[in-house]
Amino acid sequence: MIRVNRRSDREPPNSLLRRFNRRVQQAGILAIAKRNKYFEKPISKRERRIQAIKRNRRRSHRFISYR
Repeated sequence: MIRVNRRSDREPPNSLLRRFNRRVQQAGILAIAKRNKYFEKPISKRERRIQAIKRNRRRSHRFISYR
């Protein structure tokens, strides 16, 4: 649960909402909620995870080869 407290009594609600939205984005809560919106089979999850690992390896290899 993300909580945002007012810094002072005079803080406008817009800045409070902005800080809340920033914390939600940083925590990745919206990405998780969107990903869990529909049921995904365990095999699909495993395939997506394997593809992400391959993609990250390619990216890291690309950056290492330039240096």
